[in-house]
Amino acid sequence: MPEQVEPRTARGLRDLLPDQMLARQTMIDTIRGVYESYGFLPLSTPAVEYLDVLSGSAGQEAQQSIFRVSNPDEEALGLRFDLTVPLARVVAQYNELPRPFRRYQVAPVWRYDKPGLGRFREFTQFDLDSVGTESEIADTEIIAGICDSLSALNVGGYLVRFSSRAVLNLLLDFAKIDQNMSVDVFRVLDKLEKIGIEKVRLELMGGYKDESGDTIRGLGLSADNVDRIEKFLAVQSSSRREVLSMVRDLFNGIEGSNERIDVIERISNHLYALGYNDDRVALDLSIARGLAYYTGPVFEAILTDAPKAGSVFGGGRYDDLVMRFLGTRIPAVGASLGVDRLLAILTELGRVDQRKSTARVLVLNMDPSLTGDYLQMTWELRRAGIPTEFYLGTAKGMGKQLKYADACEIPIALLCGSNEKEQGVVTLKDMVVGREKAKAVGDRKEWLAARSGQIVAPRSELVEAVKKMLAESEQG
Repeated sequence: MPEQVEPRTARGLRDLLPDQMLARQTMIDTIRGVYESYGFLPLSTPAVEYLDVLSGSAGQEAQQSIFRVSNPDEEALGLRFDLTVPLARVVAQYNELPRPFRRYQVAPVWRYDKPGLGRFREFTQFDLDSVGTESEIADTEIIAGICDSLSALNVGGYLVRFSSRAVLNLLLDFAKIDQNMSVDVFRVLDKLEKIGIEKVRLELMGGYKDESGDTIRGLGLSADNVDRIEKFLAVQSSSRREVLSMVRDLFNGIEGSNERIDVIERISNHLYALGYNDDRVALDLSIARGLAYYTGPVFEAILTDAPKAGSVFGGGRYDDLVMRFLGTRIPAVGASLGVDRLLAILTELGRVDQRKSTARVLVLNMDPSLTGDYLQMTWELRRAGIPTEFYLGTAKGMGKQLKYADACEIPIALLCGSNEKEQGVVTLKDMVVGREKAKAVGDRKEWLAARSGQIVAPRSELVEAVKKMLAESEQG
């Protein structure tokens, strides 16, 4: 007998059981429908990439989070930490791809982060990108896709906030900060909502100790530098037009400011024209996004019913990323949805339909002599497009098989014994109605006598009867 091994998952990883997977698949299918309505195409890339492909693209923090992979060939490999770097590699590798190349991809990524509540080392991203166009309409389209996806998922209130790394670069001139510090400064600014303005000030200057006692190193900026940054962060309004007016005044006289601000103004105007108004899309110039490869507009989305949960969608323009592979500049813009994060938030808010089964009908296995009939009915329903399960468990009695249907939340149980066979009928039991009426009726005998949610249908009309019962159940 082989040595017994303890069943366990690696730290920071998890299993997703059927009810979680069904909710996830529903979400993914909904988002895919939105993306394909825009004409985006699917793409798949390997989980494992050469380490030099992954390295040096997204800043030191992302670099340190890469899982290294070993193989017998002793190649330097790593697990992808996002889907954007592999996309840049694909665009550089396949010259025959049309430009712009507009793709979506849903897949797991891996980051060696510190595991915590709702934070895992493997998680799923759903990306939407346009590669090969400088037009700000592409940025507009990505923001609109974020809005339409969240609306289709019925998440409730949401807000997409956008800014621009190009405008943030003007901040460095305004605050008299060396441009070489841009990545570090923006990384700290991206923490504003999470840690607050006081800790942001401290990290920009001398640093501080966090609640756990760890030292957060400062960037060494002066108080005057940080005061100017704080003045910029005060440029806020619920109106995108007002924000644009305020930032033009603040950066008046800084070389190149009007041209950079014009870009985000055109995006804002396109969004207004398409009906994405200030209640859904805000211009928030504090949005920086942490990854180093962003070069222009950046954006992220939050759910207004769960503001402390952080962003569920994020992205921006990354015009220089493909240059690492081709040596020439290829403009690109995209966004990524955190599937796991959004699903966790919606579950907490009670907005996820958590099914436990794909089957809509359970055919009970009541009489071994009628196995052939049960199989015929099962396949008849399946071929009519009704997901159906034939009970294959060990329980012999009808009651225990019905309990199985109830536990799996299968809405209809199909019963056919020798009496039904002789009469040419089947009994269909609406498990949902039965459960609801059982709650209202305290006496079990009364409930059984009432045959709650139960009908008898001619065997020849099985499919029609099941479809009608399912339709009535969904309406009720």
